[in-house]
Amino acid sequence: MTADAAAPAHSRHDLRIIALIGTGHFLSHFYMLVLPPLFLVWREEFGVSYAALGLAVALMSATTAALQTPVGFWVDRFGARPFLVGGTLLMALSVSLMAVVPSFWLILPLAMLSGVGNSVIHPADYAILAGSVQKSFMGRAFALHTFTGHLGFAMAPLVVALLLPGLGWRGTLLTVGLLGIPVVLAILAQSSVLQDQVRTPKRADAPSGRDLLLSKPILLFFAFFLLSSMAGSGMQSFLITVLGQLWGTPVAVASFVLTGYTIGTTSGTLVGGWVADKSKRNLFGFVVGLTLVSATLYLVLGLVRLPEWLLPAVSFLGGLAMGTSRTPRDVMLKDACPPGEIGKVFGFVSSSLPLGQAIMPVPLGFVIDLGYPGLVLPLVAGLLVLSLLCAGVTGRVKLAPAGAVAAE
Repeated sequence: MTADAAAPAHSRHDLRIIALIGTGHFLSHFYMLVLPPLFLVWREEFGVSYAALGLAVALMSATTAALQTPVGFWVDRFGARPFLVGGTLLMALSVSLMAVVPSFWLILPLAMLSGVGNSVIHPADYAILAGSVQKSFMGRAFALHTFTGHLGFAMAPLVVALLLPGLGWRGTLLTVGLLGIPVVLAILAQSSVLQDQVRTPKRADAPSGRDLLLSKPILLFFAFFLLSSMAGSGMQSFLITVLGQLWGTPVAVASFVLTGYTIGTTSGTLVGGWVADKSKRNLFGFVVGLTLVSATLYLVLGLVRLPEWLLPAVSFLGGLAMGTSRTPRDVMLKDACPPGEIGKVFGFVSSSLPLGQAIMPVPLGFVIDLGYPGLVLPLVAGLLVLSLLCAGVTGRVKLAPAGAVAAE
């Protein structure tokens, strides 16, 4: 078979893998956002506070973040497929069981169980993608994986809103929970195409897993991801508030500006996949350039009074640049991983994403409460620039199989 004839077959094989992995990733993000649309109904039925309602989401996210790293160690040791199947099944069953609880307080342990299942997704998915997808398609595979997660976030509130009037909250949760069962069956039925990451015998002088995660390059990747996540959280949490207080932007217009940002970041991940595959030797330069473009546009939003019709376009371009930088960033981390260590590294580094989302809203809220809304977007831009100091090192190092740091 010629190379030209083989390429479409490889592409079909890669897309089949991404479809399986991406569907599970869609569900993991989908399940994280099916609870908030039910808060008003739960508050009326169970008579609980908004703080208690928020605790359900917080426990799910915190459990996911806390367990990703240990699950990554197990993925590297025992293989990713059993964890992927088990994690997806646990999420589906946990959400389904919420439909039959007699008390709100029983939802909390089920939310934690769903978080346990969700903690599997990132380490298992990246280990399988690294072992199953051809290298020339890896950037687009990572991009499509990220895109399916964003799609899960976007679809959850819409699906719940459509099902709730006809099925009630119990029927809605049971329906969306049981959607995970066909996904589990599909992964089981086609698991032969899902290959684990390549493993090599560990050298005697190789560092332990703990030493690997605490090495300078991996800690810098963690900080790089954390700061980027904090910046994104700031945009999502307070862009509408800041535009209203600074420029008197109506809520409807500001909401459209935020929508432009989210559409930009989501579509940018797909552009970033193409960039990562076509520009293997210059990923760091793309990440730096795109991050600086994002930071500049966020500064413009916060420092310059723009016509209302222009605001969504500026936020879209800022989000597009930010989203496009994410897939090359992920590929940089994958390329820095020693063989057989992808699960623990991605589990550890990606735990910084929910951490960053949790850290940022409170201090930025205090800044606004103190009467300084004009500082919010410059702070967001500053976080992005600060992340580049970490990227400056991560872009120049690679961990050798033995764990030693080598210049690229």
